[in-house]
Amino acid sequence: MTDPFFASGELRWLLGIEDTCVYPPVGSAMGALDEHRLTGHDDHWREDFDRIKALGATGFRYGVSWPLVHTAPGEFRWESLDERLDYAVKTLGLVVVADLVHYGTPTWLTRSFADDRYAETVAEFAGAFAERYRGVVDHITPLNEPLTTASFCGLRGVWPPALTGWDGWTEVTVSIVDGIRQSISAIRGANPDAVIVHVEASALYSASDPALEADVAHHEAIARLPLELLLGRVTEDHPYRQYLVDHGASQSTLERLTRDVPTIDVLGVNYYPDLTPRILRGSPGSPRQVTENRGAAGLQHVLEDALRRYGLPIVITETSIEGSEQERQSWLQQSAALVRTMNAAGCDIRGYTWWPLLDFVDWSYASGGRNVEEFVLDPSGDLPADQERFADSTDETSLFFRRMGIVSVTDSQSTRQNTSAASSFQEEAEWTPANGDVRVG
Repeated sequence: MTDPFFASGELRWLLGIEDTCVYPPVGSAMGALDEHRLTGHDDHWREDFDRIKALGATGFRYGVSWPLVHTAPGEFRWESLDERLDYAVKTLGLVVVADLVHYGTPTWLTRSFADDRYAETVAEFAGAFAERYRGVVDHITPLNEPLTTASFCGLRGVWPPALTGWDGWTEVTVSIVDGIRQSISAIRGANPDAVIVHVEASALYSASDPALEADVAHHEAIARLPLELLLGRVTEDHPYRQYLVDHGASQSTLERLTRDVPTIDVLGVNYYPDLTPRILRGSPGSPRQVTENRGAAGLQHVLEDALRRYGLPIVITETSIEGSEQERQSWLQQSAALVRTMNAAGCDIRGYTWWPLLDFVDWSYASGGRNVEEFVLDPSGDLPADQERFADSTDETSLFFRRMGIVSVTDSQSTRQNTSAASSFQEEAEWTPANGDVRVG
C-alpha cells in the first residue's frame, strides 16, 4: 500500500464514535443497546462526520452495526453504510478504521458468540465488507476488545449468549479468537491491501494487600490470554494452556490455534485512566476490583508493556475520562503530551484516538440501571458490583449519559456542543513541527 496511514514515524490523531450494538434475542430481559441510535448519531451522522473533520482528525474509528447489516446467512443490507462511508471518505477525505464487531451479533445467530456457526458467519461478513469497500475502507478491526466481550458475554452473563463462569468465558474467548482468525483470512483474501488493526482493552492491577499478589498475577494473565491465543502463543508449555482445557477448551482446538497464525498490522490499545487501573481488595481467590485513577503513569505503563510483549506498532484506539469539561481537557493534554514524548523517544506509537467523540449512554441503560461492570462504582460501599445502580429509571436516556465526549450531547434532541477538550484536540491534531521542534505539552 502506498503512503500508509499509520506509517512509521507518523503520529495520527483520530476520533471515535461509540458504537456498541447489542440486540438481545426475543424474550431476553435485556433491552437493546444501540449507541448510534441512543446518541442520535443515526439522525445526525453527517453533522458528526463534519465535526470530526472540523476538529482536525484525519481518521476515525467507526462501527458498522453488524447485527443490523447481516440480515441472514449470505444476505446484507449495505445501503446506510454505503451512504455514510461514501460521505466520510470521498467527500470529507477521512480515513475510516472500520469496527466490524462491537459486542453484538445478529439475532439469528441464536447462541451469539457461542454459536457453532459464529466463526464462519463473522468471517463471511468480514470478507463481504472487505470486498465491497476495498479502496474505500482498508483499515479494519475484526472485533473490538475480545477481553471485554468475553467478560460481558461469557463470564458474567450481561450480554448474549449470557454465559457465566470461567467455562463460559473460555467458550466465548476461544470462539471469538477463532472468528478473528477466520475474519482476517477472509479480509486479506478480499483485499490484499487491508490493514488489520487489532483492538484490545488494557488491564492494570495492583494489590491492596500482599496476600493478593497471586490474584494480581492471575488477573493479568487472564487479560493477556485472548491476544496470546490469537498470536499462537498458547502452546503446550504455556502456563494457562491447561487452565483453558480445565474450563472446556479442547486440546485439538488449542493446538490448531498455534498454527497458521494471522498477521496483525497495528495493535490498538484502549486505556481509561479512571477505569482501567484496578486495586484488588478483599479475600484471596475472590477479590473485589476497585477503580483507581493512575493518570498518565498508568498509560505509560500499559504502552511500554505492550511494546515489550508484542513488538507491534501501537495506536491508542480509545482513551478519555468521565468528568467536567476541565477534567476531560486536562486528560487530553496530559495523555497527548505523553504520547508525543514517547513517540519522539523512538517508541513505535503511531496514533492517538479520543474515544468517544460524543457523550454516550451507559451500558446499564439496557439492564434497568444495574451496574454491569466488573468493578465497583463506590469503593466505600458494601454492595457487590452487580447490586449497585447507575440510575433509578430507564425512562429517560439523559439519566444515563456518560460525560466522556469532547462533544457534549446536551438535550433530548441530541444537540451537539463542543467542549473545551475539543479545542485542545484540534490544537494537537493541527500542530505541525517547525524547525525541528518537538511538542511535548
